[in-house]
Amino acid sequence: MAEAAKATSAKSAQSAGPAAGVDKLSFEQALAELEAIVGNLERGSVPLEESIAMYERGEALKMRCETLLRAAEARVETITRDADGRPSGTAPLDADG
Repeated sequence: MAEAAKATSAKSAQSAGPAAGVDKLSFEQALAELEAIVGNLERGSVPLEESIAMYERGEALKMRCETLLRAAEARVETITRDADGRPSGTAPLDADG
């Protein structure tokens, strides 16, 4: 029964556009939905038009996950150490490496 509700919800979200509601999902929700889409597409049991819609939604979910990860990285701080190796404070994470 839960699977049918999830499928109906996914179809209504797809009919409203591939990115409908994606901006409100948490990282975990977006990733779980993305993984479900990938599984369905890998099985190849979905008609072509529906596969295209699922792929487009997957792209929107991927972008949502990337955005949330970048935001999390910006909040992470690294511990700085003095010449003796003792912690001396924190500095923002250098995302560029």
